[in-house]
Amino acid sequence: MSKSNRIQLSDHFTTGRLLKFTASPIIMMIFTSIYTIVDGFFVSNYAGKTAFTALNLIYPYLQMLGCLGFMIGTGGSALVAMTLGAGDEKRANRLFSMLAVATAVLGVLFSAFGLALLEPVAVLLGATPELLPSCLLYGRILLTFQTAFMLQYLFQSFFIAAEKPKLGLFFTVAAGATNMVLDFVLVGVAGLGLAGAAAAWPPSSTLSSDAPAAAYISPSHCSVCGSCSRPAQTARAS
Repeated sequence: MSKSNRIQLSDHFTTGRLLKFTASPIIMMIFTSIYTIVDGFFVSNYAGKTAFTALNLIYPYLQMLGCLGFMIGTGGSALVAMTLGAGDEKRANRLFSMLAVATAVLGVLFSAFGLALLEPVAVLLGATPELLPSCLLYGRILLTFQTAFMLQYLFQSFFIAAEKPKLGLFFTVAAGATNMVLDFVLVGVAGLGLAGAAAAWPPSSTLSSDAPAAAYISPSHCSVCGSCSRPAQTARAS
């Protein structure tokens, strides 16, 4: 795409340009919603109703913890975009670095917190003695990689502020495809059941968190560690 045709946050948005810019994030959210039900499809068809019930019982608790990354990304990207629009690129760099590091730290803390409360929460949600082992199995695997899930949500939002929504869509589709293929292999072919469905999540989430992080890496930009780049490289005010 030529520079003249590229849509920037500082542009005047007509309805058509707004729809063009938001098309990728909209598709990204729809695709994310679709591939989150893939576990349920394979588990219900290959692992049985007990495993499927356990997955649906504990999944809201896991999402409740992970959505903090989405919350930080949504609010943080708006704050960074506003700061860039005000012309304070240095402060925008520092805000981005701070939010990325804070999300990673909170991910570690939430992993420990979530694992410690997993069993009582499962019981509180209604897990029977028959369902509890499956709830704990699935929850422990996903909570171990809570940081990757939170960073995935964070970077999805920041691709908008970086004026690269199509790149965010690419990483989302790549992560979703990885999850779907691994579900098919681990649950459908290998017959690993609920453990296989849970094991399919970490590689896809790591892909969608580490690869975007690498896209932001650039020497001497991060105010915290000296290595994280800024979304300001592509999102400068006119």
